[in-house]
Amino acid sequence: MTATPDRGRIAKQARVRNLGFALAVSVALMLVAAACNNDGGNWGDARFTAEMRNLEGEPIGSVVMQQGSGGFLVTVMLEGIEPGPHGIHIHSVGTCTPDFKASGGHINVDNRQHGLLNPAGPDNGDLPNIYAAADGTVQAELFTTLVDPDLLMDDDGSAIVIHENRDDHNAQPIGGSGGRIACGVLN
Repeated sequence: MTATPDRGRIAKQARVRNLGFALAVSVALMLVAAACNNDGGNWGDARFTAEMRNLEGEPIGSVVMQQGSGGFLVTVMLEGIEPGPHGIHIHSVGTCTPDFKASGGHINVDNRQHGLLNPAGPDNGDLPNIYAAADGTVQAELFTTLVDPDLLMDDDGSAIVIHENRDDHNAQPIGGSGGRIACGVLN
């Protein structure tokens, strides 16, 4: 007569194998998630600040970009701005001298058209408008998923530019937002 295997022992061995397999898969998935979350520059929770200056070179406030889990929180604190809406963009060159045009155009790695509402856009430098109160102050928080630390801190850096008018988020090349009235280099 042949011995029959102990069913309880076989079931226990199967559970242990399944638990080991599940543990191995979990560890592998965590490693894949960590690799996908790596931003190339190993920036961690990056924080960049731009001291904003007006056309006369006077300091008028700051823009802080704090990296979060899905993009950047952009905190804008300004004074001395003409009341009303103003376009704000991230420009591709980290300089504001000799004039604000030295900051180049928007960051635009995929050669997309300007505008958050443009079907062929947006470019990486597009942001929602900011609004200056009657006393010329701006206190705003914006959010963007269109940039990462490596784009902001490439070889020539980047700058924040404030425009004289609102951005319509569609017209080319800058949404009708007009001249540059403030600029700050992100550090």
